[in-house]
Amino acid sequence: MVFSSNLFLFGFLPVFLACLFIIPARFRNIFILLASLVFYAAGSGTLVWILVFSIIWNYFFAHGIAQGKSRLMLAMGVAANLSLLAYFKYANFFTSEISAYLGELGITSDQTILSITLPIGISFYTFQATSYLIDVYRKAVKPSASIVGFGMYLANFPQLIAGPIVRYSHIEKSIEHRPITLAGFSDGVFRFCIGLGKKILIADAMGEVADLIFALPVNELTTSLAWLGVAAYTLQIYFDFSGYSDMAIGLGKMMGFTFPENFNQPYRARSITEFWRRWHMTLSTWFRDYLYIPLGGNRKGSSRTYFNLFLVFILCGLWHGAAYTFIAWGLFHGLLLTIERIMLNRSGFKLQGITGLLLTILLVMISWVIFRSENIAASGTYLLAMAGLGEGVETYFGLGYYLTHDRLFILCIGWLIALAPFEKLTASGGVGLNPAVLEFGKKAISIMVLLLVTIELAGKVFNPFIYFRF
Repeated sequence: MVFSSNLFLFGFLPVFLACLFIIPARFRNIFILLASLVFYAAGSGTLVWILVFSIIWNYFFAHGIAQGKSRLMLAMGVAANLSLLAYFKYANFFTSEISAYLGELGITSDQTILSITLPIGISFYTFQATSYLIDVYRKAVKPSASIVGFGMYLANFPQLIAGPIVRYSHIEKSIEHRPITLAGFSDGVFRFCIGLGKKILIADAMGEVADLIFALPVNELTTSLAWLGVAAYTLQIYFDFSGYSDMAIGLGKMMGFTFPENFNQPYRARSITEFWRRWHMTLSTWFRDYLYIPLGGNRKGSSRTYFNLFLVFILCGLWHGAAYTFIAWGLFHGLLLTIERIMLNRSGFKLQGITGLLLTILLVMISWVIFRSENIAASGTYLLAMAGLGEGVETYFGLGYYLTHDRLFILCIGWLIALAPFEKLTASGGVGLNPAVLEFGKKAISIMVLLLVTIELAGKVFNPFIYFRF
């Protein structure tokens, strides 16, 4: 079950919200916990028990840390979380690599050594649990007094599957006391609808284009198609993931929670450094606070700083999945960040304005090719095609087959939204609208998006969010 499915929109969500308002406030945590487990089980089946066990052991590890056995319990808790992540996410990769190596030695096997199903959202809730244990150790938060409250935090269905990564400190006060107001609920509905529109109306349309082009044989991939494919995928991954985050934040507002923002118009960045301050912000700050800074950050000289950057982004790539393309993607970003830091430190040079914007977009698009490709060789072939060195021959009708009028319209709208200076439009006094008019506009937009989405979903094949597989 996903947020963009008919089952969720017209079944689970209305029932959940109705029950949430009906039941007494003191029972809401247990209700949200049970509803979240049902939601998760609908998508992952029996793997919901992994989440249940994670709730139990992290709850008791946190109390062990607080009661004096801090270092030992912290090490055991973090090791348990990371071992869980490593087994489910990377065991298949290593066993398949071993099988391939054995095949090269003449030892054949009909199947890989292991066949492990990846629990949806495991990367997100294990990172949340790990940050919780570390924060308890640092005395930044107190361990949850109630296992129900902690379980509700870790299993909270809006952000469980694909983020944003919510730290315990973000909602600690809201666990026991969170009034649900009409204004907050209204804002939540609007934010949810914006995210739903991003996913269904833009991301899915661009995903169709990207999937078709990235699947083309080498001899059919022309330069124009290669650029169209990466332009479409660049929009798809942004609107897909930011759309989910908007929906999660909106659902949180409906329930009385304030989840952290996860995106801030990343394609308006003027450097890769700025890009990572705007893209998947809860992940980048997680790596900063729990890995980069503990490793020494930039406090132990240039060489150590560059090493830390590369290590963080290699692990960031691996966090997305067990594949050489993800590692290469992380290394590419680590290299770009290192180059930017060297240029800034040695000469004070920093790209700005439209030049910085265009170069950053170009570099990000190159990185998305690596990220999206099936393997390193395929990414190299695709990049060669973008550079005009591919095997495909341009034809008059080639581009038009994939870029229909409706797709062209969505492509233009998508890039316009991605690059529009909304921060200037929404600055103090920038909009200049009466609050009542603004509220009416939000409701009108919400209704319009819901109508368009309903029409689109009527004949739509199931298409989950990209980040579900991470």
